[in-house]
Amino acid sequence: MASLNKLIATFLIFVATGGYILPVAAQSETGSKSENPVKSIELGSHGNVVISIPDDILDLLISDQDMVKKSNGPVIKPGINKMTGYRIQVFSDGRSQHSLESRAKARGSAIVSRFPKYRGQIYTFSSAPNWYTRVGNFINSEDAASALAELKRAFPQFASEMRVVKSPIVIIK
Repeated sequence: MASLNKLIATFLIFVATGGYILPVAAQSETGSKSENPVKSIELGSHGNVVISIPDDILDLLISDQDMVKKSNGPVIKPGINKMTGYRIQVFSDGRSQHSLESRAKARGSAIVSRFPKYRGQIYTFSSAPNWYTRVGNFINSEDAASALAELKRAFPQFASEMRVVKSPIVIIK
């Protein structure tokens, strides 16, 4: 009876330990990241699976896989892409309500006249009681920061009001 209890206890310990070890083992990496997936399938099958792919196509598949791993930015598809990005806020005011809209639009017009590359990328809108003018569609903050520096040099009279803000953007490819 004692040996049966010892056997049951050993079995329970084995099952309990396996419950903690197996999930960790299942999540661990196998091999290097640059390993050829076709070779790893063939080796893992112990000769039961043979995959025949021309080398030029295999190179394309592996390089595509590396590109997916390296890509950390948003995927931009052909057409209109709406995503979260950055814009440069060049006007933000809520004082003297009667002239706010015209001042906000004038600020955008001044920027387009000096920088035609922003034509179609001037966004003037109201969120009561304030009016805002934002410029550009930047995917990352570094691009927005360099454009901000360029705009501040071109318009020093309102450089103190300019800032990079996180905003919904539209990218047309």
